Amino acid sequence: MAVIRKLQPLGEILKNKGLITHAQLEEVLAIGKRTNTRIGKVIVNVGYATEENIADALAIQYGIPSIMLSSIILDSQVLKLVPEQTAKRHMVIPIAIEGDTLKVAMLDPLNVFAIDELNKITGYHIVPLVTTETEVMKALSQYGGMDASLEEIVSKVQATGLDLLKGEDAPDKLEKIAGESSVVQLANSLISRAVVDGASDIHIEPDEDTLRVRYRVDGVLRETVNLPLKLHPAVLSRIKIMGELDIAEKRLPQDGRFVIKVGSRDIDIRLSTLPTIFGEKAVMRLLDKGKMVLELESLTPLTDTLDVLKKVVKRPFGMILITGPTGSGKTTTAYTLLNLVNTLDKNLVTVEDPVEYHLKRVNQVQVNTKVGITFAGALRHILRQDPDIVMIGEIRDRETAEIAIHAALTGHLVISTIHTNDSVGTISRLLDMGIEPYLVSSAVSCIVGQRLIRKLCKSCSSPYEVDPKAMEDLGVRFQGKPPVFYRGNGCPSCKGAGLKGRVGIYEVLMIDEVIKSLILSRAPEAAILEAARKKGFRTLRHQGIRTVMAGHTTIEEVLQATQSVD
Repeated sequence: MAVIRKLQPLGEILKNKGLITHAQLEEVLAIGKRTNTRIGKVIVNVGYATEENIADALAIQYGIPSIMLSSIILDSQVLKLVPEQTAKRHMVIPIAIEGDTLKVAMLDPLNVFAIDELNKITGYHIVPLVTTETEVMKALSQYGGMDASLEEIVSKVQATGLDLLKGEDAPDKLEKIAGESSVVQLANSLISRAVVDGASDIHIEPDEDTLRVRYRVDGVLRETVNLPLKLHPAVLSRIKIMGELDIAEKRLPQDGRFVIKVGSRDIDIRLSTLPTIFGEKAVMRLLDKGKMVLELESLTPLTDTLDVLKKVVKRPFGMILITGPTGSGKTTTAYTLLNLVNTLDKNLVTVEDPVEYHLKRVNQVQVNTKVGITFAGALRHILRQDPDIVMIGEIRDRETAEIAIHAALTGHLVISTIHTNDSVGTISRLLDMGIEPYLVSSAVSCIVGQRLIRKLCKSCSSPYEVDPKAMEDLGVRFQGKPPVFYRGNGCPSCKGAGLKGRVGIYEVLMIDEVIKSLILSRAPEAAILEAARKKGFRTLRHQGIRTVMAGHTTIEEVLQATQSVD
């Protein structure tokens, strides 16, 4: 005989968690009975608890995980599995497909009739998640327009009669407008489309007469859409609410962070706002955790470069410095090298600002200057934690550099990034910081300079006859028949660019005895570069040429990303 578990009343759960008092519980029960309203909704309406508190309490009540739909961008393809009328009748929202299961947010996750009907309609095994009535109602209001174009969504927003051009409205008015379903749908659409396009950043920029939205795809900014300028306060307020920023503050820059689901993908978003003469600009950096592949072979097609990196990261001590401009993929390379030595017999500790990806078996420390946790301060404490390998997000100052070098000289493997243009220039940068030459020569094992360049689209690339002048610019000399070069012709897969995705090119400067002696004598960069070349060192330009010859990218991409040192 089946045993039916008696559910603990929601009010009692909230009282036991210390969120409401007995008197408040009696009050909301009376209001709920009088108005025929669910107790959870009453509690939120009177301000005794939040929607998230209610969802957590419901999860305890039902013994089923809770979910906040406001933290999810609904997938239109998943929504199509359940007819809108069915969703409204049972108060359910399909969220994500995982294998043969369909995750569904439900107001009543114990409604077996609803679950059975959803199973028959979709053919999937239904996994219920509990949510609140307000969350379901908000999601249902977006249900019918998920496939709408941006133009249709903008028209819907304008139909609400928004007129906030002056941007001087009270915070409560801005918050109300930002909560409009059409505004929510517009902001969600901008983010979800950026994820689908593989964008790393979204730029929302007010201009004199328009609100420009641009996506950075494969390192290049592309204009996506121009919105009416009067929508700027509503869109910015919605995004700031998502990032938990102060919507009333428009004069100062602000930084925030939030995680949102797009289908089944967790997208970590870093938000930055900046006041301009035409209003606040917002930039969102998208970190797709599901796309992070920490395999060395995914970094570059040049296997001999990979072999060198594999050898140097297996050394028991010394410093590996990864250098390049912002957006050149330094952090990904550092994580990948760290992953190669991430074994149970090693103690790995990192100090980062921010921690971009969570790595298993790695103790990651987040810089927090507000409470005194700086790179240098955290590093001092890390060295007391018996580490084998230390990763430093970035060496920015002399103090951090000195502690890192001390760690490398006392039996630790140190991996860090530093902002310089190339590997040889990193030596000058360290000396300019005030680090003594003997410390640089003793501690640094190798310096890796890198760039990310766009790859040829596999769907539309074809061979062509190369321009002799372009070959000359690259410094490529050959006898007899020229090598085969490729270029993209443009297709729907690459949106006409002829290029899709990015690949890394790396120069690896090994600090051998010859280079050490040059560092000790403070030799100029040109002398160090010449000595390194005699030992087989290949510059970024040279590595780029090899990548072109292997058919992975174009001459133009290499010329743009690298500089000639001839």
